[in-house]
Amino acid sequence: MRDLLISAVVFGALPFIFRSPWLGILMFTWLGLMNPHRLAFGFSLNFPFAMIVSLTTLVGLMVSKEPKRMMWTRETRLLLVFILWMCLTTSFAMYPQFAQLQLEKVLKIQLMIFVALILMRSFDRIEALVWISAMSIGFYGFKGGIFTILNGGAYRVQGPQGTFIGGNNEIGLAMAMTVPLLYFMRSRVANPLLKIFMTTWVVLTAFAAIGTQSRGALLGMASMAAFVWLNSRNKLYTTLVLGITGYAIANFMPESWYERMGTIKTHDEDKSAQGRVNAWWTAYNLANDRLMGGGFECWWPPTFAMYAPNPDDAREVHSVVFEVLGEHGYIGLAIFTALGLSTWFSAGWAARRARKIPDIAWMSDMLRMVQVSLVAYATAGQFLGLAYFDYYYILIIIVVASSVLVQRRVQGMPDEMWQKLRPEGLFAGGRLPNLRKLLIGKSP
Repeated sequence: MRDLLISAVVFGALPFIFRSPWLGILMFTWLGLMNPHRLAFGFSLNFPFAMIVSLTTLVGLMVSKEPKRMMWTRETRLLLVFILWMCLTTSFAMYPQFAQLQLEKVLKIQLMIFVALILMRSFDRIEALVWISAMSIGFYGFKGGIFTILNGGAYRVQGPQGTFIGGNNEIGLAMAMTVPLLYFMRSRVANPLLKIFMTTWVVLTAFAAIGTQSRGALLGMASMAAFVWLNSRNKLYTTLVLGITGYAIANFMPESWYERMGTIKTHDEDKSAQGRVNAWWTAYNLANDRLMGGGFECWWPPTFAMYAPNPDDAREVHSVVFEVLGEHGYIGLAIFTALGLSTWFSAGWAARRARKIPDIAWMSDMLRMVQVSLVAYATAGQFLGLAYFDYYYILIIIVVASSVLVQRRVQGMPDEMWQKLRPEGLFAGGRLPNLRKLLIGKSP
């Protein structure tokens, strides 16, 4: 039944995607983040839905009247340079057969990232991308939060197997990134009942992130809370909300959770933490020895035999920083870091400008929450090897597209052209626009 439902949704959407190819970005994002086909048990489990959607999107883009201009910004150029550098490091990889397979996966994702940077040309499209991204991960947050509460936090929340978010650490990071986006979505609804539902969704996702029993997710949530407090206009109210939330979680989680979280301080005695440190030293030594690093998927026993302090403890690197350092060298890490910092500063710039423009003041809140998500990724990502996670690059799309539109207004875009960009986003007067108009309306 699930197979038929997922197939009906995807194939039923293809005509709309062909006519309005930006909808293909939403569908591709849903498939890439939520992975609904991995929740089925039959033919759809490994069916190439994403490939079909991407091909339909590309063909639709070519035959449509959509502008074919790329949003060339500082971030876009850095991302392109990073991709080219990854292609180069793959040519000199230690394990070419594995590196090539991983490069193909990364390039498929990045192709659609660049297609999105062509299509996300209006405010309603950008907001729709935020909603579909948050709901895709929020699905697991909603049911994971209920699971955590019903079981008293005794069991770990896991993601769908065979995906980027299959493990408890990975889904914990994704949920931490999603909490601020769900909070933004809550601010955009006017219906009181829907607002209560969105508040519940935020709380459940926060509980689910903690319920993964991931130390990285805990640090990500803590760093997000600190950032929100530092940037809050009403620190007393923020302190009250964060304090109540933290107290509730602290008194809810079982003793086993405290024992696992306690190993953050006693990492010298924890085998898992020692293994990660061993892998980080391996990445450091590898980058010192090879200018271009070891290439994708270089974390095999022979690599550890050559570069690890403990050559018998071979495992995944579990850190976005050391993953990029080991696989692409210092140059690759410099580009990757510059991309992240540039995205952060562009989000801040656009948020400050949007706050001063009444009809897009809501975008300031959105971009601030995207910054909070970036804080979660940067913090929890120090303990997870998710450097190529598409969620992170979707946030880059949101920031780039938003900053380009805000800059156009700042530079004096005429009112008539501005209104075609639908600055009210998905909402006008607190309500969603007519669905038919959203699906087949003319491109801005």
